[in-house]
Amino acid sequence: MSSRKIINMLIDDSDSEDDLEMILASMEGVLLNKRRRVMGSIPGHKTIFRNRIFGHKKIFNDYFGKHVVYSSKLFRRRFRMRQSLFIRIQADVEIFDLYFVQKRNSAGTLGLSSLQKITAAMRMLAYGVSADYVDEYVRIGGSTAIEILKRFVKAVISIYSEKYLRSPNKEDVAILLKEGKNRGFPGMLGSIDCMHWKWKNCPVAWKGMYVGHVNEPTIILEAIASHDLWIWHAFFGLPGSHNDINVLDRSFLFTDLVEGRAPPANYSVNGHDYTMGYYLVDGIYPPWSTFVKTIPSPRDNKHKTFAAAQESARKDVERAFGVLQSRFAIIRGPARFWHRETLKDIMKACIILHNMIVEDERDARDLDFNYDALDDAIPPVSVSHEHTTELMKFIQCHHRIRDRNIHSQLQTDLIEHIWQIHGAQ
Repeated sequence: MSSRKIINMLIDDSDSEDDLEMILASMEGVLLNKRRRVMGSIPGHKTIFRNRIFGHKKIFNDYFGKHVVYSSKLFRRRFRMRQSLFIRIQADVEIFDLYFVQKRNSAGTLGLSSLQKITAAMRMLAYGVSADYVDEYVRIGGSTAIEILKRFVKAVISIYSEKYLRSPNKEDVAILLKEGKNRGFPGMLGSIDCMHWKWKNCPVAWKGMYVGHVNEPTIILEAIASHDLWIWHAFFGLPGSHNDINVLDRSFLFTDLVEGRAPPANYSVNGHDYTMGYYLVDGIYPPWSTFVKTIPSPRDNKHKTFAAAQESARKDVERAFGVLQSRFAIIRGPARFWHRETLKDIMKACIILHNMIVEDERDARDLDFNYDALDDAIPPVSVSHEHTTELMKFIQCHHRIRDRNIHSQLQTDLIEHIWQIHGAQ
């Protein structure tokens, strides 16, 4: 007997119009689901009809339509950026990777839109949730969400790393030196420190190498940040068993300076001239001419004033770590991916997006930052025609960076300089 005949029989036997509507709705829903229960490409796996068009319309009406449900303030809170920046990223990613362009399949059915895909990726980055958590709202399966996240972070790195993950150029150095001088530290280029990201799914065979002082597998990020929280240097990927000095020996922080390609940083402190900028560091870092450390257990007022000023300014990188983890909870919680390459891509993409947000909101005021109530592959070899630094010059720069006498002289000059500014207070 056909389904329509069954429905007609039920209608004939019913006395109430409400009963008729309920019967029709339930029967048609059962028949619709029955038609949609088709086998997928994986043996034994049944596809789920998620109504992707409904998911796209819901996101669009909630945040991008003419009469949005949620305000721009809530958009920034949930997407970690303003709507204009999100739309810019969406357009660039669509152009770079056609995977994010909405298409029709062979049956003529529309697939996922770029709005759905990028929203799913941003929710996973922003809230650190599992892949299937975004299914109910965005209408995307777990495996598809993971694939989208991996492709999205790769696209962000390919498109924006040249601008938002680079060393300071000549104009940037001039701005950083001016900012440092205004804060009482002429020649300061920022502050440096390391952050550990817990690796929950670290392979058992690697745990001995990745377990450090926190007694669990971690991966280290070395970063330099300025006062506006822009991250100028990021070196990620070393096992958590390393300390800050080991990471410094492996990073490329002073590569440009040693090879003579770094922008000049000329300044004077207390009557002495210097030609290399410096970074504020904590006590574990070595006494190099490019580092300025605090004074442990200062005794007189002059040293206490300098220690307070140095420790206050050095908190820039700590603030940058805090805002980065607040914006992207995926790097605050334990990493659940299995491959280091994926974790490196996620960390780099989060830093790039962080710098983009800093640039976009640089002139904004009263913003709320409380959002939540190195590659191992072999790089392509290219022939360089630039003049390389001579060996003796390279060695001289190397020794200048590690000169302890300059470090002591610079610290003494800064102590006098800070005392002249704040001593009267």
